[in-house]
Amino acid sequence: MPPPRQQFDLPGVTPSRQKRSRETTLALLQAGAELLRTRSLGELSIEALCSNVGATVGAFYSRFDSKEAYFNALMELAARDGARRLSELPAEARLKEADLANRCRVLVSGVIGWIRAHEGVLRAALQHDDTRPDQWTSFKALARATTARATPLLLPAMGKGRPAAKTRGIAFGFQVVLGTLVNAILNDPGPLSLHDKEMEVRLSNCLLLLLEAEMPAGPIR
Repeated sequence: MPPPRQQFDLPGVTPSRQKRSRETTLALLQAGAELLRTRSLGELSIEALCSNVGATVGAFYSRFDSKEAYFNALMELAARDGARRLSELPAEARLKEADLANRCRVLVSGVIGWIRAHEGVLRAALQHDDTRPDQWTSFKALARATTARATPLLLPAMGKGRPAAKTRGIAFGFQVVLGTLVNAILNDPGPLSLHDKEMEVRLSNCLLLLLEAEMPAGPIR
């Protein structure tokens, strides 16, 4: 989650001046994010959530306008964390002198780390997308931002020439990476799950192969 001072500047969340009240709000948000790892948004009851942190239902509704507003706050926190991680990428020490393979590894590992941190919220947002398509908008924008931020970090390691084709290849590579991870979040079809270390290795190698295909001087086949 983002730093404490940013946690409560959220739409639909009633701000509080008292530290204890802010701690309760944070506890409710953290508990919901954790409970959504094992249940759907529809299965998440306000009573169970409040019981989990020792709060009353009245305390919940004094902080959040509705269950929908509560979930919107969870999604906003996940999106902000993703944006923060993206902003730190250019300063990532492992990228400065890394070859293309290691850059792919760092970037894919970062994406998977963010998804693992917010797995339940992301799954609920994807499932909720059928009835509220706008709910996934912020994450789609974050996916585009990830590609945009990764492109200048990958291009220098791909050699000279054909920048347009290489940029397109990077975009498609991240489409493959993110599509695989979304499928893992929603369906967990195997053989690898989101939490398998091998998922990072294989997706990094997959991205690398897609980018290497754009590096020869000849035409794309």
